[in-house]
Amino acid sequence: MPAAAAQPKKIKTKKSKRINRSLPTTILLGAFLFLLGAFMALPLVYAVVSAFKPMEEFFLFPPRFFVQNPTTDNFVQMVQVMSSMWVPFERYLFNTVLISFGSTIVYVVIACMAAYPLAKHDFPGRGPINSVIVTALMFTAAVTCIARYIILAMMHMIDTYWAMFLPSLATTLGVFLCVQNLHSFPTEILESGKLDGAGEYRILAQLVIPNIKPVVATMIIFQFQSVWNINGSDLIYDEALKPLVTALSQITSAGISRAGAGSAASLILLIPPILVFVISQSNVMETMVNSGIKD
Repeated sequence: MPAAAAQPKKIKTKKSKRINRSLPTTILLGAFLFLLGAFMALPLVYAVVSAFKPMEEFFLFPPRFFVQNPTTDNFVQMVQVMSSMWVPFERYLFNTVLISFGSTIVYVVIACMAAYPLAKHDFPGRGPINSVIVTALMFTAAVTCIARYIILAMMHMIDTYWAMFLPSLATTLGVFLCVQNLHSFPTEILESGKLDGAGEYRILAQLVIPNIKPVVATMIIFQFQSVWNINGSDLIYDEALKPLVTALSQITSAGISRAGAGSAASLILLIPPILVFVISQSNVMETMVNSGIKD
């Protein structure tokens, strides 16, 4: 055997490009990113600061961003106002938790079940359905509010839990994210499941969903955040069925005398969505990269 043939072939590997950046450029870039992050965090910081401002500091001129004499009187006033309402605070909280968690679970299941055949099966009408899903992303809830109200009224669902539950399931963002990520899902895994005798529902539950956990986490964040902040005042008139956001917004209806209580209520409403996002933020970034949205 020739000596040249006996030598193993060298496998060419792609070397990652190293970014050559000078120290001043790195410092300037870091300072710019820090300022940008601080600017984006200003609304959140202001919400926290306002919740602990005493009433007299709300009307200082010139206005001051930070609080000088922090107090918890705003939270005490908020509790007092809520306790004087016709419906207990626990009822408003129950309504919000029921709608938020219930719609999030149902939405994730429906989105996964709808995206799987759209991404991995070929059937008549698949292309138009995908086009409708992408087109629907351009329409916000404010655009469809009149049509939504008419449809719910015709179905006799006004002033019921369904008025807040069903419209939250109509968003197509979750289906779009699932379809985009399932395009790169190996078809061989699905074929192996079919050879083992697994049905479509079992393949979806045991093979597909466990491998798209970042997408599921992203859908949970977006859906929970949108439903948690829903204001059903235009669909719900029974005080016992109103969500927490509607009840807390009524605190500020008395005017500037309840500015502190309103700030405390706003801070409380911010906490759950922020906690959910902080826990799953890495999954959100991975999903956006795989979906092509970041590009």
